[in-house]
Amino acid sequence: MSDFMQDDPGMASIRTLIGIAQTGLAYAKDPYDIERYHQLLETAQILLVKQPSPLTSQLLKNLVADSGYATPKMDIRAAVFDSERILLVKEVEDGLWSLPGGWADINHSPAQVAAKEVLEETGLRVSPRKLVAFTDRRLHPHPPMLLHVYKAFFLCELSGGTLRPSLETPDVGFFDEHNLPELSTARVTHEQIAMMYRHLRDETLPTYFD
Repeated sequence: MSDFMQDDPGMASIRTLIGIAQTGLAYAKDPYDIERYHQLLETAQILLVKQPSPLTSQLLKNLVADSGYATPKMDIRAAVFDSERILLVKEVEDGLWSLPGGWADINHSPAQVAAKEVLEETGLRVSPRKLVAFTDRRLHPHPPMLLHVYKAFFLCELSGGTLRPSLETPDVGFFDEHNLPELSTARVTHEQIAMMYRHLRDETLPTYFD
């Protein structure tokens, strides 16, 4: 998968400008430099508004609230199986399906986030047992996104709980490998689902990384 690279040039340029501005504002001492970095951030926001993305307003909120040295965000996903069926959740944002998961939380390890997200989104308790993949979102066939995101995929063992939906995931269920619902490719791709199955069947496979 690592030979595929999809990254919108416009988004990549805006991402670079915002990273320079955020990092500059974190370290600049001279008031003239600080003013210039604010101007650069404002310019990047103007360019972002012109991008044809339904996520633009939310991205603007995230970027304005962000500060300090610019680094990628972390998205964590959990692969949970009931025999040969994989657990998927319906995302309220786009009505499509994904592996349970979301942004990493402060004061939680990546594995703890995976287990917490599964419990919150599906009502099931799981124990992460293997890091299947650690990837750069830009290098895989996800829709273009301004944020630079790393993704971690954990293979998890089901240990209890009762399957139920949540406010963020209005429908949840286990699905056969060959009868999957329409995926939210902003979050997970068909190849990533296939990779989860390969590691389910052979846990000796090494962790995949870009």
